[in-house]
Amino acid sequence: MKYKDEKYEKADKGSLKVLPKTVLLILLCGLSFYLGGLYYGKNIVEVSNVAKTGSSLDVDNSPQVKSVSFSECSSDYQDYTPCTDPRKWKKYGTHRLTFMERHCPPVFDRKQCLVPPPNGYKPPIRWPKSKNECWYRNVPYDWINKQKSNQHWLKKEGEKFIFPGGGTMFPNGVSAYVDLMQDLIPEMKDGTIRTAIDTGCGVASWGGDLLDRGILTVSLAPRDNHEAQVQFALERGIPAILGIISTQRLPFPSNSFDMAHCSRCLIPWTEFGGVYLLEIHRILRPGGFWVLSGPPVNYENRWKGWDTTVEEQRSNYEKLQDLLSSMCFKLYAKKDDIAVWQKSPDNMCYNKLSNDPDAYPPKCDDSLEPDSAWYTPLRPCVVVPSPKLKKTDLESTPKWPERLHSTPERISDVPGGNGGLFKRDNSKWKTRAKHYKKLLPAVGSDKIRNVMDMNTAYGGLAAALVDDPLWVMNVVSSYAANTLPVVFDRGLIGTYHDWCEAFSTYPRTYDLLHVDGLFTSENQRCEMKYVMLEMDRILRPNGYAIIRESSYFADTIASVAKELRWSCRKEKTESESESEKLLICQKKLWFSSNSTSETK
Repeated sequence: MKYKDEKYEKADKGSLKVLPKTVLLILLCGLSFYLGGLYYGKNIVEVSNVAKTGSSLDVDNSPQVKSVSFSECSSDYQDYTPCTDPRKWKKYGTHRLTFMERHCPPVFDRKQCLVPPPNGYKPPIRWPKSKNECWYRNVPYDWINKQKSNQHWLKKEGEKFIFPGGGTMFPNGVSAYVDLMQDLIPEMKDGTIRTAIDTGCGVASWGGDLLDRGILTVSLAPRDNHEAQVQFALERGIPAILGIISTQRLPFPSNSFDMAHCSRCLIPWTEFGGVYLLEIHRILRPGGFWVLSGPPVNYENRWKGWDTTVEEQRSNYEKLQDLLSSMCFKLYAKKDDIAVWQKSPDNMCYNKLSNDPDAYPPKCDDSLEPDSAWYTPLRPCVVVPSPKLKKTDLESTPKWPERLHSTPERISDVPGGNGGLFKRDNSKWKTRAKHYKKLLPAVGSDKIRNVMDMNTAYGGLAAALVDDPLWVMNVVSSYAANTLPVVFDRGLIGTYHDWCEAFSTYPRTYDLLHVDGLFTSENQRCEMKYVMLEMDRILRPNGYAIIRESSYFADTIASVAKELRWSCRKEKTESESESEKLLICQKKLWFSSNSTSETK
């Protein structure tokens, strides 16, 4: 709580005015103390006795709190996604599928129970074997198997789902499909293209194949009652996040991805003023590529199978081409069912458009922040890259892996950011990662595949672990300094998020969660028990959490973790600081005791 300095005039000796001012000051201090107690009382976390394992902490310095316990959610909450809950869809409109966007429950409707795994759940198959198979009981969806097995998305064999690598637009397998893409886009072969986004990702076979080619892909799909595309992707060990292009921007900064992909994703690109394609334009790096396969590409040979007419598909293709041209995209390559457009690498095209008062879509005005992407409405205008950025376009960006440790140009946009700070951050996280591996040998082994850095700055932990068989989702708080562009410029992936709300993923999707001072920085906004309940929801059974926090909060966190059925131990940091401690925690595998457990 911040207080402004108060200045009082000094009374003359013997002045009677001193007494009223003194009384007033005492009353104000007493009132401030009382109100502060009320405020703190509303925001503290109720926890039980602290587990005293590992290095000892001064319990007297921890928050004074009460006990709390968590019941089990009923079994029908095993795939609960609080902010994209199909049970609530009827409350929201169907126009542009807005019901599939994030709609988080109010505080009074939040669940305070532990999400159970499905009956028969097993520890996930380890990478890289998991890319091709997973346990059926971990994602027990028969519907998608029956509907998509003919397209070779997946097939059920005994206790497993097998992923043959097929898809609607790649009947010969995803590898043959990507081979053709590489022939059209040579930049996929030499490290120029490092990050990609797949809209309408299916079971993420495209993103999985690109991992073998050094390209890191965010697979994006909405919550679906039956298909659970994102859940399949993450179960396979492939980066994915729940999301939909509807009425709000995607939670990524501008000029981030090197490539975007849509394989018959059924997004109506030319409708609603072209806002969906404008959003792809916003998040795509200058000089980046947009790849489309499916209608209306190759309509001349495919229209009969699309239940349409050749005239209609020709019109659709011409509308798409005109819209792309108005956004300064150029057709880069086209063959068979694949067409590739490239976003303008410089601002010359946009300058021409700005001189045309009748141009549509128009340029966005300066009041619309390009990187504002947390519950920010889509607008029918072109986000033009800042002319001051000279090295953010794809051609000027160092190739992978050099770009990982090259100082990004956009670090200068971060308050206090500079090249020296970036280098020191790199060095710091190399030391920390080495220490983590000593405390938790599973880091760097095949036991840990999906990792989330819950409040990163520049993606330092992800960079330090880049040679290990894992990937990291770098999360930047929507309330923190905007460092996510730096993360993408390094060739890493991430998203904006507010930890007062649930994350856009299914339960049991991450092997390791990393926290660095999150509870210290957010304790005035977010209630700790809800943040930790969310961590428990998204953490896999037998998964780990490395929690780096101030000594003040460490005991409190350990107590909540115990009620989550985690086992934790306290360890010293690499610098053996007394003001900061590490908690190394592991979530236990448990099964629901009955199907009628509490869901409150």
